[in-house]
Amino acid sequence: MKNIKEVILTGNDLTLEELVLVAREGYKVALSEEAKDSVLESRKIIDDIVENEKVVYGVTTGFGEFCNVSISKEDCKTLQENLIRSHACGYGPKFSTDIVRAIMLTRANALSKGYSGIRIGTLNTLIEMLNAGVHPQIHEKGSLGASGDLAPLAHMVLPMLGLGEAEYKGEIMSGKEAMDKAGIPIIELDAKEGLALINGTQVLTATGALAVYDAIELLKVGDIAAALTIEALRGIKDAFDPRLHVIRAHEGQMATARNILKLIEGSTYVTRQGELRVQDAYSLRCVPQIHGASKDTIDFVKEKVEIEINSVTDNPIVTREGDVISGGNFHGEPMAQPFDFLGIGAAEIANVSERRLERLINHQLNDLPAFLAKHGGLNSGFMITQYAAAALVSENKVLAHPASVDSIPSSANQEDLVSMGTIAARKARDIVDNAKRVLATELMAACQAIDFRADKGFELGKGTKEAYKVIREAIDFIEYDTDIQMYKELDKATELITNGKLLEAVEKAVELEH
Repeated sequence: MKNIKEVILTGNDLTLEELVLVAREGYKVALSEEAKDSVLESRKIIDDIVENEKVVYGVTTGFGEFCNVSISKEDCKTLQENLIRSHACGYGPKFSTDIVRAIMLTRANALSKGYSGIRIGTLNTLIEMLNAGVHPQIHEKGSLGASGDLAPLAHMVLPMLGLGEAEYKGEIMSGKEAMDKAGIPIIELDAKEGLALINGTQVLTATGALAVYDAIELLKVGDIAAALTIEALRGIKDAFDPRLHVIRAHEGQMATARNILKLIEGSTYVTRQGELRVQDAYSLRCVPQIHGASKDTIDFVKEKVEIEINSVTDNPIVTREGDVISGGNFHGEPMAQPFDFLGIGAAEIANVSERRLERLINHQLNDLPAFLAKHGGLNSGFMITQYAAAALVSENKVLAHPASVDSIPSSANQEDLVSMGTIAARKARDIVDNAKRVLATELMAACQAIDFRADKGFELGKGTKEAYKVIREAIDFIEYDTDIQMYKELDKATELITNGKLLEAVEKAVELEH
């Protein structure tokens, strides 16, 4: 990531890494001078439309099915506030703070391009809230991902008007109280501004963008887990020979094979074909092909994310030439399908990890103690960890069912095919989170298995050695069930993935590719 304390919004070059800095590290945001000029010019056109009472959707007309209802100059402001009050109808749990910050950032970046007709002061209020840590409480459910993320983005706007709820300095309070405590004045919306703030794909995009970032990290952890398991099971290194992979030149496959070889470099745990057996099972032998396919999937989705976070997803748009064009840039389909794809890619990493876990704990498939229990019978060892992993994997299979092929028409059939992209993004996020726990379980089991071979004098690889050290600093070898509560040990392993300590330690020794 760039060594910066502030992200400058131009509307054109926001990166996924910068989005994460703002969302999770609290980095500040400011508008570029070019963006300010574009926003001001765009607003002049809207003011002219209102003054001359021209007919423009969402400015001097109603919304959706009410697009044929004319709105007087005097009612244009009321129209916009009514829009926010009526559209804020979300349901369910609230989005996490990092997602809310990513939503605010991406909406501000889209508006900074100067195609939406918002006033500079209104945009600055949104940015001030982001910088001060006033985080609107936004429900996860209620968006079709079609006329933008209307309901959740309306919840984002409520505190700007002194309405709704927000989190400020760790406390949930009314939107007005949060704004007052942060010293940010409440605003009144002018013509077009309510529509400009809520007619966009930023909720689905922000949710999916953070899931993509986490998936990229997860795939590297997946390679580490696979490498440790390959060593624990004395797997065959020939399957990662670059000569095998260059003749099927998928980038993800080749990168995964290189990662495994870097991780196991110098290992005396691994074997050669014919030494102990001729071939390993698919979950070991085909790691490059399986992990690599998911890497390619995630790279594709990342490319789409970086287009979308720098796009105008408003309707209508105000052109540089002064024209106002109604179209469909708010439609979430360009991201709904990729986020479904992301979920499939992440789910497969959990699938294969659970299969490797089974090979670690099933004594019929290896020469290790059953369920990696030193004193089996009285102690169950890792028996039920596989149950829990299998449950997460099966849940992921349900979640991986695509959302983007579903649609229910809305607004009296005016909006007759919607994307369900926000559901796709939320599902992808949940799949990535479940996959993290499955990999954490595999990592723990692999280290337990390696410890059973400690008296053999084997050496771990250059990268896996560092992974083993980090895990063993947090989690001891499990000798007796009476010594542990398994979920607490698994929580520690999961946290090593979440906080990046595992990956950081390994990448100091070997540089992993994505």
